[in-house]
Amino acid sequence: MNKFFTTILFLVFFCFIALSQDDSKNDWQVLIPEIGLDGWHYYQDKTNNKTGWSNKKGILTFNSSFKKGNVDNSLVTDKQFTNFKIYFEWTVSPGGNSGFMWGVNEDYKYTHPFSTGPEIQILDLRQSDGSLPNPKHSAGALYDMIAPKKNVNKKAGDWNSFLITIDHRQNYGEVIHNGTKVSNFSLSGDSWDEMVKNSKFSNYEDKSFRHGDFGKFKKGHLVIQDHPGIISYRNMKILELD
Repeated sequence: MNKFFTTILFLVFFCFIALSQDDSKNDWQVLIPEIGLDGWHYYQDKTNNKTGWSNKKGILTFNSSFKKGNVDNSLVTDKQFTNFKIYFEWTVSPGGNSGFMWGVNEDYKYTHPFSTGPEIQILDLRQSDGSLPNPKHSAGALYDMIAPKKNVNKKAGDWNSFLITIDHRQNYGEVIHNGTKVSNFSLSGDSWDEMVKNSKFSNYEDKSFRHGDFGKFKKGHLVIQDHPGIISYRNMKILELD
């Protein structure tokens, strides 16, 4: 009997060690430092002339009033990611607008991050003119492709949360907005191609779309988008699934 229990205890201990080692490879990584922009850079900013983003005690904020530099001042992760879960909280000023993108390629033949990176929309429910957005452009939408199943957006100035899954191994994307699952979608194949075909990305006027590379990069940078107004992000962390 003692030998039996000894064997059981050994197996439990072995499983505990194995699980601990596996977890150590899959820890959540904090993406926003306490100060500064370590781990981030401005999109295609070789000369370091772009401005607009600041970090105050771990809260990244873009204020378009302080924007300097040409074309696009979105903020880009130095590191590239493929399969992951990412959690973050965000808030916008009245009428504010932003977005989270993945699979972004920074080659200079592309003009904007959205030339290659799909976007989960972030914005105030009420636009600056008082109108409601197109459902496919509302918070939690896969921008211009899928509207959220439910609107759970908080008013401007309040903090919202996103938990986003991008898993190319399972061909699966998902958005949980303020604790509610609002969308899920394929990342490639016929379903993806059909969504793109029925969106503005199938015939976009921006010259960079002539390359036809929108949504094609499984590995790429993450981006938080610049836009008129004020947008803030906090508590951003990522769990790599590879």
